[in-house]
Amino acid sequence: MKKTILIVLCALLLSVTAGCTVDSRETSQSSESQAQLTGSLEDLTAELYETAELSPSFREFVSEGMQTVAISPEQSEFYFGTEIEFAEAAASEPLMSTSAYLLALLRVKDDQDIDATVQAIKEHADPMRWICVGVDPANVVVDHVGDVIILIMSDQEKEPLHDAFLALGQ
Repeated sequence: MKKTILIVLCALLLSVTAGCTVDSRETSQSSESQAQLTGSLEDLTAELYETAELSPSFREFVSEGMQTVAISPEQSEFYFGTEIEFAEAAASEPLMSTSAYLLALLRVKDDQDIDATVQAIKEHADPMRWICVGVDPANVVVDHVGDVIILIMSDQEKEPLHDAFLALGQ
């Protein structure tokens, strides 16, 4: 009888401790997403390319043929697949390439629901937006740090770029 009570108490203690661990991890993730990224989106894009652990061939691709341009509100559907309001947005894409690639950053307005905006981009971003090429839908990344959302559509190097973006918030 004492063993049964002891086992039940241990199981109860473990379940309470496990619940606390999950809660603290969620709090940690939540505080990370609350970090605010400062600087222009063009500067943040340059910092991503500089700090990401990219392969030499992709780094050359970035340095030789990439342009970063501001996105106007009228262009939001072209880049994000739907009309989205934002404070500012910028896209980095090749001047000319046979492969599909887009990295876009979007800063939401102060009163904008960032989770709803992230979801809208996830639902509407078109991995086949290019005329002759596209990316696998599994290779579309949409995430945010603070009030900045990143959209990456690429069949290569998306993980290092995503990791570098998340590191900006730390």
